[in-house]
Amino acid sequence: MSVRQSLLAILAQGPCYGYQLRHEFDRRTGSVWPLNVGQIYNTLERLERDGLVARGAADAHGHVYWEITGAGTAEADRWLESPVERSPATRDELAIKLAVAATLPGTDVADVIGTQRAASLRRLRTLRDIRESREDDSPEGLAWSLVVDSMIFAADAELRWLDHVHDRLAEHPEHALALELTSDRPKRGRPARSSVAALV
Repeated sequence: MSVRQSLLAILAQGPCYGYQLRHEFDRRTGSVWPLNVGQIYNTLERLERDGLVARGAADAHGHVYWEITGAGTAEADRWLESPVERSPATRDELAIKLAVAATLPGTDVADVIGTQRAASLRRLRTLRDIRESREDDSPEGLAWSLVVDSMIFAADAELRWLDHVHDRLAEHPEHALALELTSDRPKRGRPARSSVAALV
């Protein structure tokens, strides 16, 4: 999640002070990823250093208003117009865990998958319950529901992928997957990149 670009996009609507920015971010995301004020001020100072925002005058209550610069507006526009690059699948902790577990002699991979599947199913049910309990047609409600829907779709996809892994592993006898430690001496330096690693 890009706090930096999110704050710039909000500031493109008009000057805000720190707590106000946090409130505006929460309104747009339903507080799914709450930000602390320290994080906001640290980000604002980095944005100021990079010439993307400027510190304005303080009001009668001592609130310092931050304003977006022309370069900041261009950065916010670029962010909104560009696709989000997803994390490389090869670094997904669950995928790595199951790949390693599938090759460890004596490991019951079906158990590992079953434990994860139960946790993923609980998460999906919780998210659906949360979604159903908060029907709201306001702009804030719509923004919140989009974030929760994204989490629901991701949880559902994870369950389908776990079923796929289970089915793939069931095609092989357990002993055929086991990898014993090799006696080969690895060469120093970086290993050759696999075709999957080359994609990321």
